Amino acid sequence: MRYESALRAYPFKRLEEIERADIVVGIPCYNNDRTIQHVLQMVSHGLYHHYRDRRAVIFIADGGSTDDTREVVKDFQLKPWQEKLITIYRGPAGKGSAFRAIFEGVKRLQARACAVVDSDLRSITSDWVHYLLAPVMDEGFEYVSPIYARHKYDGTITNNIVYNLTRTLYGKRIRQPIGGEFAFSGELADQFLARDVWETDVARYGIDIWMTTSALTRGRKICQARLGVKIHDAKDPAASLGPMFRQVIGTLFTLMEQNEHIWKDITGSEPVPTFGPETISEPEPVNVDIERLVTEFRQGHQHFGVLWQSIFSPECGAEITSWAQLPTEKFAIATETWAKILYELAAAHHRWESNRSALIETMVPLYLARVASFINRTRHMTSAEAEAVVEEQAEIFETHKPYLLELWQRPPAAPAPPCT
Repeated sequence: MRYESALRAYPFKRLEEIERADIVVGIPCYNNDRTIQHVLQMVSHGLYHHYRDRRAVIFIADGGSTDDTREVVKDFQLKPWQEKLITIYRGPAGKGSAFRAIFEGVKRLQARACAVVDSDLRSITSDWVHYLLAPVMDEGFEYVSPIYARHKYDGTITNNIVYNLTRTLYGKRIRQPIGGEFAFSGELADQFLARDVWETDVARYGIDIWMTTSALTRGRKICQARLGVKIHDAKDPAASLGPMFRQVIGTLFTLMEQNEHIWKDITGSEPVPTFGPETISEPEPVNVDIERLVTEFRQGHQHFGVLWQSIFSPECGAEITSWAQLPTEKFAIATETWAKILYELAAAHHRWESNRSALIETMVPLYLARVASFINRTRHMTSAEAEAVVEEQAEIFETHKPYLLELWQRPPAAPAPPCT
């Protein structure tokens, strides 16, 4: 079923009653009754302390929670001169559909700026509202991406795939392209809303990478906001990968095809303006079961091994096979090899006209193997020291970008070159 709007009748009526707003803060949620009250409190306090002279609306887009999330929101009392709107959005279940509802609210209220924050945050402070909105309200930026102090094993998809590829492709060092907390101008929200993507993975977990890439490829004025330590309901990648990996990577690869005329000509990368105070504290630990990571890779090798040999170059295929023989404590993958594996997968996705979701499915055990390798390398490091490793690997991805270009331009029937 195709939905022309993510809004139901009630939010339409409430938006008409509110009429106008300067600021919208969106909170997508689903079964977050344990955490959403704290998020609401911090957002309300932040708007009161920093923007009390502006008309503000807090827009909660719920995915049909079966716990008490909506009841908690309804009972929460905001600071004076703030409005609250809660709705169950329409459309495919997912974060992107929640964002679509928020974009519609921003457009109808003709808001100047919008910030979005996740509903499972435990470390959010009232200052986050200011850190996110100030670059848009005061400095003329159109898109604000977050920087957090995260535990070294939190955000493993970002650390091992998304940051490396986004930085290499588009030449900007956006550290958290799928971070969860963003801000953008009302005009950019209108542009997001107008795109015909709401029946794709963008309507689910693909929304963050899609927004960031859209801002990068359309010349928007982009910056980053330091938000301090991020503590949320982090998950062990071996235990709860779920659909997020497939939707994020599928969107990332699809965007590579759509924007190849842009990224093919970009070399190197450059930092973007960054605001907010530096944070030095060590984040809350995230426990990861490395034995399970390695076991699931070995099972994936048994299942996909023959297919992998047809996808990857002989040298990369040999490397992957060798990993299956490594004991857990010595599990290690060279970053150069990992970069070339991802580039070969992206090129295969580009060449395959069907079964692309199956191709991405074969990536999951390889990703788990890379996380296990990262854990072994950074086991005795602080999160700040592990961050230096992430930056080092991003530079290696940039160095090997010519390999991606070669693969991308090769005719489908040509043999793959050595992965050396």
